[in-house]
Amino acid sequence: MDHGGHGMTMDLPPFTLGRGLAWSADPFFLIACLLGLALYGWGVVRLMRRGDKWPVGRTVAFVAGVLSVALMMCTKLNEYGMVMFSVHMVQHMVISMVSPILLLLGAPITLALRALPPAGRGRKGPRELLLMLLHSRYMRIITHPAFTIPLFIASLYALYFTPLFDTLMGSQAGHIGMMVHFLAVGVVFFWPIMGVDPGPHRPGYLMRMLELFAGMPFHAFFGIALMMASSPMVETFKNPPASLGIDALSDQNAAGGIAWAFSEVPSVLVLLALLFQWYASEERQARRSDRAADRDGDKELAAYNAYLASLNTRGG
Repeated sequence: MDHGGHGMTMDLPPFTLGRGLAWSADPFFLIACLLGLALYGWGVVRLMRRGDKWPVGRTVAFVAGVLSVALMMCTKLNEYGMVMFSVHMVQHMVISMVSPILLLLGAPITLALRALPPAGRGRKGPRELLLMLLHSRYMRIITHPAFTIPLFIASLYALYFTPLFDTLMGSQAGHIGMMVHFLAVGVVFFWPIMGVDPGPHRPGYLMRMLELFAGMPFHAFFGIALMMASSPMVETFKNPPASLGIDALSDQNAAGGIAWAFSEVPSVLVLLALLFQWYASEERQARRSDRAADRDGDKELAAYNAYLASLNTRGG
């Protein structure tokens, strides 16, 4: 039996971390990761040559995000993930919940808008097209919580508990498409919540926290469902190659544990990012108020003092 259309996964030795992290590049993801790093690097260099600053933390976050995708898709983890539910679940969780958070903290859209030159009057270049997309009705819909939260949940239940997953795992293109989908779903879910980039849907900080916690319990329930199942639930992983020396049900239980544990990881990461952004926003607001007060000689305070003085006069 050929698992997932990848003949090379038939005789894999038993999984160890060392074997899983051995280099084995998927051409699509290798090219995509290198292209992403090259474009981001071009943007940063362009800003620096112009004399503008770009926060080092954003560059570090973006590079870490790209490398996390490469780690999942350009190592033997990708081959083990075709036949081991537990390894596949690590891939899924990292690509849908860790990589998007790191990529968004890198603010690639803000970088593109600052680095790309304007096309000139009456013409549309890459910068203008990007702005049109950001302000489009399409973008408003796909970043709205009424769309992102159900999509985030459906990516688990509708995929794994229907034959759709087995169909996608049956071909290289299907598998790549599924992984790209995981990344895209993670990006549109986390972008309105904690993304640094401008977006059409940007609620207040309290609402963002509610959006975050609306999706996470479903991840935990999904993990628990896998851990409590008394038989293998996904056809693809029902008959692992004998060379792996694993039991399908035990491996499924491990996959459930991974899904359950990962529902906590992004919550903590996003919460920390949100609290930091909230604090920075309050600091900026305070500085703006101070500058305004310096400019107008603090008219608000003077008016309030005059009001108190008039009350005293009346009282007298």
